[in-house]
Amino acid sequence: MLDPASVAALLAARHADPFAVLGLHAGPEGALWLRALLPGAEAVDVLEAASGRRLATLAPRRLETDGGPVATPLFEARIPRRRQRFDYRLRVHWAGGGEGVYADAYAFPPLLDEDELRAFHEGHHTRPQRFLGAHAMTVAGVAGVRFAVWAPNARRVSVIGDFNAWDGRRHPMRLRHAAGVWELFVPHAAPGDLYKYELLDANGSLLPAKADPYAFASELRPGNASRVAAPRADTPLPAGRAGHNHAAAPISLYEVHLGSWGHPDLAAATAARPHCAEHTARSGFPHWDALAAVLPAYAASLGFTHLELLPITEHPFDGSWGYQTLGQFAPSARFGEPEGFGRFVAACHAAGLGLILDWVPAHFPRDAHGLGRFDGTALYEYADPREGEHRDWGTLIPNFGRNEVRCFLTGSALHWLEHWGVDGLRVDAVASMLYRDYSRGEGEWIPNAQGGRENLEAIALLRHINTTIGRECPGAITLAEESTSFPLVSAPVHAGGLGFHFKWNMGWMNDTLRYLREDPVHRRWHHDLMSFGLVYAFSEHFVLPLSHDEVVHGKGSLLGKCPGDDWQRFATLRAYYGFQWGHPGKKLLFMGQEFGQPGEWRHDAALPWALLEDPRHAGLQALVRDLNALYRASPALHRLDSDAAGFEWLIADDREHSVFAWLRRDGRGDRAIVACNFTPVPRHGYRLPLPADAHGPWQEVLNTDAPLYGGSGVGNPGRLDPEDGALRLDLPPLATLVLRPA
Repeated sequence: MLDPASVAALLAARHADPFAVLGLHAGPEGALWLRALLPGAEAVDVLEAASGRRLATLAPRRLETDGGPVATPLFEARIPRRRQRFDYRLRVHWAGGGEGVYADAYAFPPLLDEDELRAFHEGHHTRPQRFLGAHAMTVAGVAGVRFAVWAPNARRVSVIGDFNAWDGRRHPMRLRHAAGVWELFVPHAAPGDLYKYELLDANGSLLPAKADPYAFASELRPGNASRVAAPRADTPLPAGRAGHNHAAAPISLYEVHLGSWGHPDLAAATAARPHCAEHTARSGFPHWDALAAVLPAYAASLGFTHLELLPITEHPFDGSWGYQTLGQFAPSARFGEPEGFGRFVAACHAAGLGLILDWVPAHFPRDAHGLGRFDGTALYEYADPREGEHRDWGTLIPNFGRNEVRCFLTGSALHWLEHWGVDGLRVDAVASMLYRDYSRGEGEWIPNAQGGRENLEAIALLRHINTTIGRECPGAITLAEESTSFPLVSAPVHAGGLGFHFKWNMGWMNDTLRYLREDPVHRRWHHDLMSFGLVYAFSEHFVLPLSHDEVVHGKGSLLGKCPGDDWQRFATLRAYYGFQWGHPGKKLLFMGQEFGQPGEWRHDAALPWALLEDPRHAGLQALVRDLNALYRASPALHRLDSDAAGFEWLIADDREHSVFAWLRRDGRGDRAIVACNFTPVPRHGYRLPLPADAHGPWQEVLNTDAPLYGGSGVGNPGRLDPEDGALRLDLPPLATLVLRPA
């Protein structure tokens, strides 16, 4: 019989092994006893599952108190004439009224596979999301949800949610000791149900209820529960996309913060779809379906090859822009249900666009419902604050060396690529992962096992993730936001690299934006800021980013960085875009900068689209469109982006006139000349020397000073024939020219 201590532990939700006492159990002389803990129940009958015949009525267990015996919500009875387990149901009459017939969660055996648990514990499982988290399924003819969570140091874990009145006594879970994973199949739970995990730590203290680290969907903020997602098949990357993601392909990324993009056509797209209008009224954010109707078409119309989205993973605080994520597997509920994200991905691919997601494995916030001290210990994070705290962001750093955390992050990366079929991941804050002394002073960090500053565990993890993606997701790409001179970031792992496909060129960005701010009369003294990037341009596969980080926090917009009067500011920015698109490296431009947003970007306000009524802003947008079209149509401008054979300086040291010019080659006969004048003085008859393979006739195919873009119209119409091994060009003021063979 059940001893009073076990009864008290069950009633207090402190029993560590509920399966030892709940459900069917053999009693004295081979009899079967059935016990069910059902707070709120008034009467409970046991029914034979097949026939519905009542076999017994469970009686509430009574506890002796100072005031006499008291009925408890623990119901039990001896099952007559039964010596073997059988399939049964519980008919429950609830105290508040109502009745239901339910399968018993404690009638089901363990469902998780021992080999999978072992692989997870040993750090070999690449897709733990396939068994951890909430999975709707049917077991023995009963529909329900299998919940599983890693919490090895908890004394008790219960799943709480819509299906049990958020009562931690109702569904305490079974511990699979070898892996520290708790599991439970909850009959009749279903997709759409909200849930969390309630944990007691090793000392028996109740922790704040935790969201599921492996949840595929979440509650709309300010709520922070997880949501059971409907089962969905994986969606691989469409056939043919791999070629568009290759280092030899033209890649031009339009970076977007979905919440503040705010294109005017979104309003009509939202109004035309009642579910989108209802969602936006609740969340203040556009629905995936409205975005799918407008954003891919807009980006494609401007000639971009890819969209790159600031993090869409679930996060508690709008002002973090998604970079403080707590939902590594869940598209944010701000934009609607996860299925809507799948439709958005499909819309991007239908428009010929690749989709890159910002992915944040470097840190996570301290919110009580999140990963921090998940089971009462530093489980996901490093325990020592010298390793486990990000000073800059007030966040926690994952324990990159812990097997289960490695599986968690690897699984997340694969999830977005395999399950949703996106083209790639831009990995945020890689520099902070690589160095143990990142943003720390002397004595504030712990050296690695070799006495150095590198985080060897993080380096090993990045290599593991990139190798796994290369093996399991052919055609998908990873891009590193890495701001230091760490070597071989985009080199293969087998060659000693980190295995990324591309690296953001933060040095190029910082140097050239410094040059951009200079008054033209002073640029001669800063000439090397524009040319220095070519010293190392072919050491990595680079992306040239003009990202969101450069238009916030007092940095001003790109247009705002340009000196001079309005004409000079627009002309300078047009020339700079021409410089960027002609320079070796893939391209990235943050939203709003394609039409010259004058003020800083704000995450809580839509872009100022009305500016496009101004010809200067419309002209800048038209230039971006034409730059993308020329870039995509000209192999010389993209095929050898990472190969020195594809680039040759023609004019590198004309400081006096602030002129730069170079030749681009594709290695197969295509060529292009790019010439820039970063002063407001036209240079008529400027002599441009040509190498031997460029002596044929040329023609001007793009001029950022064209009247179409708001320029003065200085240029070089018609065929241009070299004389004495050189071209004579009219260089417009504050402009970039692109020439191709006539």
